[in-house]
Amino acid sequence: MSRLSRLRGRWTIPALIVVLALVAGGVYFTRSGDDPVAVSFKEANIDAPESPDSAQTVTIETRLYLPQQTPAPAIMLPHGFGGSLRSVHTQAEEFARRGFVVLTWSARGFGRSTGQIALNSVDREVRDAQKLLDFLGTRDEVEKDSGGDPRVGVTGASYGGALSLLLAGVDKRVDTIVPVITYNDLAQSLLPNSALATPRTDATPSATAFAENGVFKRSWAGIFFSAGMTSIDLSSPTGEAPEQGQRESNQQATVPQQQPGGNSGAQGMQPPTPSLGACGRFTPEVCAAYTEVATTGTASQQTLDLLRKSSPVAVTDQIKQPTMLVQGEQDTLFGLDQSDATARQIAAAGGQVKMVWYAGGHDGGNPGTALRGEIADWMDFHLRGRGTDPGTGFEYTVQGAFRSSGQPSLRTVVAPSYPGLAPGSTTERRTLKLSGREQVVVNPAGGNPASISNLPGLGSALSRSSAISSRLSLDMPGQAAVFTSEELTSQVLLTGSSTVRLKVARGDQTSGEAILFAKLYDVSADGTRTLPGSIVAPLRVALPPDGSAAEVTVTLPGAVRPVESEHKLALVVSTTDQAFANAEQPAAYRISLASDEISVPVVPGRNVSEGFPTGALWGIVIALLVLIGSGVVAMFRRRMAQDSDPDLADVPLVISNLTKAYPGGVKAVTDLSFRVEHGMVLGLLGPNGAGKTTTLRMVMGLIHPTEGQIRVFGHKITPGAPVLSRIGSFVEGSGFLPHLSGAANLRLYWAATGRPVEEAHFDEALEIAGLGKAVNRRVRTYSQGMRQRLAIAQAMLGLPDLLILDEPANGLDPPQIHQMREVLRRYAAAGRTVVVSSHLLAEVEQTCSHVVVMHKGQLVAAGEVSDIAAGGGEATFRVDSPSKAADVLRGLEGVHDVHEDEGAVHASMNGVPRAAALTALVAAGVAVDQAGPRRRLEDAFLELVGE
Repeated sequence: MSRLSRLRGRWTIPALIVVLALVAGGVYFTRSGDDPVAVSFKEANIDAPESPDSAQTVTIETRLYLPQQTPAPAIMLPHGFGGSLRSVHTQAEEFARRGFVVLTWSARGFGRSTGQIALNSVDREVRDAQKLLDFLGTRDEVEKDSGGDPRVGVTGASYGGALSLLLAGVDKRVDTIVPVITYNDLAQSLLPNSALATPRTDATPSATAFAENGVFKRSWAGIFFSAGMTSIDLSSPTGEAPEQGQRESNQQATVPQQQPGGNSGAQGMQPPTPSLGACGRFTPEVCAAYTEVATTGTASQQTLDLLRKSSPVAVTDQIKQPTMLVQGEQDTLFGLDQSDATARQIAAAGGQVKMVWYAGGHDGGNPGTALRGEIADWMDFHLRGRGTDPGTGFEYTVQGAFRSSGQPSLRTVVAPSYPGLAPGSTTERRTLKLSGREQVVVNPAGGNPASISNLPGLGSALSRSSAISSRLSLDMPGQAAVFTSEELTSQVLLTGSSTVRLKVARGDQTSGEAILFAKLYDVSADGTRTLPGSIVAPLRVALPPDGSAAEVTVTLPGAVRPVESEHKLALVVSTTDQAFANAEQPAAYRISLASDEISVPVVPGRNVSEGFPTGALWGIVIALLVLIGSGVVAMFRRRMAQDSDPDLADVPLVISNLTKAYPGGVKAVTDLSFRVEHGMVLGLLGPNGAGKTTTLRMVMGLIHPTEGQIRVFGHKITPGAPVLSRIGSFVEGSGFLPHLSGAANLRLYWAATGRPVEEAHFDEALEIAGLGKAVNRRVRTYSQGMRQRLAIAQAMLGLPDLLILDEPANGLDPPQIHQMREVLRRYAAAGRTVVVSSHLLAEVEQTCSHVVVMHKGQLVAAGEVSDIAAGGGEATFRVDSPSKAADVLRGLEGVHDVHEDEGAVHASMNGVPRAAALTALVAAGVAVDQAGPRRRLEDAFLELVGE
């Protein structure tokens, strides 16, 4: 047994015992822990004025959750529309376990609170929240900044998120806020218009037009109004959004369960009785506004003023508190444009903003465990000064393919800041070409049947289905114009709102405006279309009375989508969408591109890991021990690698007495020795099972020889030997990643070597591959021949001194084989060395200068190709008179076994030079067309291996 084998045997078992003990200890300590701390709460009813000048009051039901240690900073936690204090019970307990006092309440008109819903009116719901701030200022359990000023943060989702912004804008006692999936301008959220007549380029990634005279978001508004009528929450997302590293769905994990003190989840009340009337629990002003928009599809200025007065946009210029904005990438109600606008307004007022986009929203789920922890960390830092400063960066989630479990693969990208907020900063944009002729689209009478982009209220469930989510969108025939981009040559990570210029004109004698819906699809190579976030941009375009076209800049919905190489973007402009109020009158429009470019926002950043799991300290300890062990192994390998023979420093490859035996006595290679010099193209030949691949694997240090040694440029080959960097190889498959392009695979392979990019010689390698534009396509679309050429190019990266190729001609057509032959010859002519293992004997004969023949693991012949092929001395002469030539050859001393063939004579020369025979034939008047050895390499090979 070799010394190396003895060392491995001596240390393997103790090393395994140590590792298993450490892992077991780590598992024990990470799994052991205390049960969750019990949290208590106190319930109370607080009276607040019905309105500023009213003598009447409303009763607000509240809960105060107390941590184990008080006094402590407080968190106010308002609920979503249609919910109640019971909706946020679980989140309140989480904050309390983190050491915060938590105040929850049911907004007026919800739960057991009285009063009517005024949509977060500054004079009603916001004043109620200020009354609750007063209440916290009186509690001994709450830390104070000063008398009557509690140290408090506010966070809430949707309707509750808007309240957190409104409260921070009107009351400076609020120290920090974290609004989640909420709106900036309720008028723009429910009546959006993404078309402007003037060109625009926004500094931030997801700014939208916010144009006037928008299109009514009928389905979502109806869901909202129903929630206010029945107190059944149909608008809030159910379950949790998927998170990075999550393997199973939490879709059911946070569905409200029966909570203490009342009905489950949002249901704090029974369905309304008829005495509530047609307006349910809404104020008459809100009811009248909804009735107007629902029946006409448009909003009066009075309605717009009402909605904006109840929106954060009314107070964002007053918000100076540190703000963390959390917005969902799967949200057809309050899109990324809403948080973008809020961020711009708060930053302009001098506030600090951190932006987070996560893989959820009203159509995708609530924040998951990790994001809720991030919100709690924000509160910890800004209310108690604990932990690391969360900063003012920007993070977003990139969703990949769906796993077999139904969960999407996710990664988080972090940028230093949200682009466009700081003076002088802007968003990077990629420009792609669009193509498509002018198209006529039709709006059907009554706007029905309508195209489908999303199903409000069902998006949370549908977004979890890989089979449904990508096929949900439906564009009705005749109603949609389509414009397509060029095929992408590399991935583009769409991060925000793209913009495009369109022309819209009357197609017949229609009204003076057009209602349209624009959406941007990701179209795969097989034609599958995916609508990111299932979001659509509604447009209301005023048309010139003279029939000419109106030019508009369209801001497409904000989304995060990795558009892969070979994919295209498809811009679809339709006349209907079932989620909106469509035009009632039949009409036709002519739609074309005003510019053949689409501007796509891109926000570069760094990918982040999932963070430390529980027991991270033990993981660090184990990693350090592994690192120490790796250092010991590396030292041992370096000592082995220092074994070099200076006399062989210029010899590319020397194999001496090489043997490889496996358990059971099977020998793959036996006592093999040969030498390869500079400039050789060596063919390694042998039938299947001869030991060729085993030999090459030992040359590359992938397996250990049982006996003997291999030296490359004088250095003994061991696993990890530095001299291996001088070898380029392609043996037993290339291992390309199918989802990456050919060029990306080459770059990734070279990056793994750790060597400088300038040493790779990518241009030369790509020229060798000869794939043209296909090098930018994903490898899964390659033929066998294309993969083979790419593998040869990969082996030649860095122009190694010794190139080893295993069956390089597999899958190549004759012109490609000829090209490869010339490449290898030129490569060797430059002073490098090539070793080729192949079954194509004719190609070896034409390509290689030398050959080694193996059979049953042993060397049976080695030498120049010509010598091996002519090993028996038999020659063939093609002549005009075979019978006469045969007589001449039989008369030459030493020549025997002469026999005739069609147009040729074959003879065993027995050492007689072919030149002497040729002279004799010519002297006898025989015309000789060709003379040479009779046998081919194939004949010699078959004779050598006994077949």
